[in-house]
Amino acid sequence: MSIGQALLEALESLSGNKMRSGLTVLGIVIGVAAVIAMLAVGNGAQASITGSISSIGTNLLFVFRGGPEQGGGGPGGGNRSRNTRPLTLGDAEAIADPFAAPSVAAVAPSLEGNGLLAYGGETTSTSISGVTAAYASVRNMELAEGEFINEEHINGRMSVVILGPDTADALFGRHDGLVGETIRIEGQPFRVIGILVAKGGGAFGSEDNAAYIPFTTAQARLLKRGSLDQVDMIFIQATSAETVTSASEEISNILRQRHRTPVGEDDFTVFTQQDFLQTFETITGVLTIFLGGIAGISLLVGGIGIMNIMLVSVTERTREIGLRKALGARKRDILLQFLTESSVLSLVGGIIGILFGWLIAFIVGKVATATGTEFIPIVGTDAILLSTSFSAAIGLFFGIYPASRAANLEPVEALRHE
Repeated sequence: MSIGQALLEALESLSGNKMRSGLTVLGIVIGVAAVIAMLAVGNGAQASITGSISSIGTNLLFVFRGGPEQGGGGPGGGNRSRNTRPLTLGDAEAIADPFAAPSVAAVAPSLEGNGLLAYGGETTSTSISGVTAAYASVRNMELAEGEFINEEHINGRMSVVILGPDTADALFGRHDGLVGETIRIEGQPFRVIGILVAKGGGAFGSEDNAAYIPFTTAQARLLKRGSLDQVDMIFIQATSAETVTSASEEISNILRQRHRTPVGEDDFTVFTQQDFLQTFETITGVLTIFLGGIAGISLLVGGIGIMNIMLVSVTERTREIGLRKALGARKRDILLQFLTESSVLSLVGGIIGILFGWLIAFIVGKVATATGTEFIPIVGTDAILLSTSFSAAIGLFFGIYPASRAANLEPVEALRHE
């Protein structure tokens, strides 16, 4: 029996039991659709997170207080151990020295904290950063309106603030036409001088839900620290993406000399954008595999359904099998016939499942966009090939036993079967 003949007979046999065949295919459809949709959501999440991190620049470095072995490395100053020397404005100035760190283009120290913002009857709690004039360029920030904090604001300790769009929405119900308005931060009046362009989540949370004030103002009035020159974080821009590694080494050497710490006992942590990207890609990669594995269980259940239906089919067609063998059909012909039927079921289910999976991913993307979340599921070619080949393999695997059972039937016993 040729492959073409086996395919025609399989289609004829399956069309004779449309309801049963349709329900069997449904199991594969659900499994494949689940795999496609889950992988699309996982890939979309990974692309969204890495895109948000990359949007603030691939040549950005972060310096935190506290070494890796001390549990440091986080916004707000990291580890507060007594043995850990804090970062200072002097550290930032030393790093900005072009002779000591030629790979460094700009440096922006900051103070980090949280506070309550109020306007009229509306209040919101958000992160507050005390920043310098270089902060905007180092962090690759864009203003939708107004101006960023400059040296005049810093030197005068002015009560001015830059708002993220989400923070502005929470206070005013809009994020445009707000320059000149006065809000209160922890009860103190601040004049709005700028609104940032929406960027979404960043390495330390959403930059859209934040407020930025002059470093000196934060230092004197809102985010006081143990000493006047103490800072929580230092943001550093390397001269290019290629010089990030050398910039990291130069920064580490400068801080070791200033803090008098030997190699391996650093009381600071230097992170790069690549470090964050690798961390988030690992997390989202594991999440994607986990989601795909759960969805793969549906495919396994669909395969068991195929085997169950094929076993029923063998029992129902025992006399037919005996007659075919009596007329000269070989064992491999019977085997090919039933394997073709199971493969057709799984392939048809796989094709329909791909379409449904893409549709589910498309709907998820539309729902996310409608709710204001910039998230686009990505249906990759690898996911399509994986689910299609897996569904075909399942059809063959779970069809082998029923097909083998049919092929091994004795003609005489099969013809006597009632």
